Amino acid sequence: MKQRRGEVLALFPLPLTHLYIPQKIKKGVRRRFWRKMEKDYSGEGDGEVSAVVTEQQQQPNADETYLTTYHLAATPSGLTQDEFDELRDLVAEFHMYKLSRGRCSSLLAQRVQAPPDTVWSIVRRFDKPQSYKHFIKSCTVSEGFTMKLGCTREVNVISGLPADTSKERLDIHDDERRVIGFSIIGGEHRLRNYRSVTSVHQLERDGKIWSVVLESYAVDVPPGNTEEDARLFADTVVKLNLQKLASVAEVMNRGDNR
Repeated sequence: MKQRRGEVLALFPLPLTHLYIPQKIKKGVRRRFWRKMEKDYSGEGDGEVSAVVTEQQQQPNADETYLTTYHLAATPSGLTQDEFDELRDLVAEFHMYKLSRGRCSSLLAQRVQAPPDTVWSIVRRFDKPQSYKHFIKSCTVSEGFTMKLGCTREVNVISGLPADTSKERLDIHDDERRVIGFSIIGGEHRLRNYRSVTSVHQLERDGKIWSVVLESYAVDVPPGNTEEDARLFADTVVKLNLQKLASVAEVMNRGDNR
């Protein structure tokens, strides 16, 4: 079912849209814009895609200073520059976050040798994250569960991790554009105020079609940890999940093509 953009973002205000250039603007203009932005800010931060900052915004009548992540500063590991150039507009639309002090963010990517519809059929199942995510012992939803914005799931994590349970809320679910997002709103874990967006995209070259999955997140830095520590932990979990997603989708695709 098609959802208007406002409805999709209603429960998830974090992804910034003020840097998004509408599709009606010519592609060449958009690319020149992003290249200029990249040049302007390439000297800032540590050069990593995970935490480069483009601006500071002081909110009216508030003491908190906010930083805007700039996930366009470098190509995520696993993608070519050409692939990332094609996805820049979508990164700007879905994978930018406004961060207060004590939070960090990252953007990761995974190439999958399967059509996007196959990949999305796995990712879209908010009620079955264990189908491709490591470390999940079980996932339960309410009786009569309906996948709609605001619904929740209870995740039990395997032993050995610094987490036991996680209560998560569906914030974005757009079948047409293949985008899903959720927030962690409770449970026993170290990912405080964790918000995540995953999007599935089709790329094609020389008649070959494959998918690229982008996953970004924003999360609090735990007391006593550095931003690098927090990102290392979260990045490791996300990377392993994306690798498993690729494996599951590629096996499914080979089965479909027999």
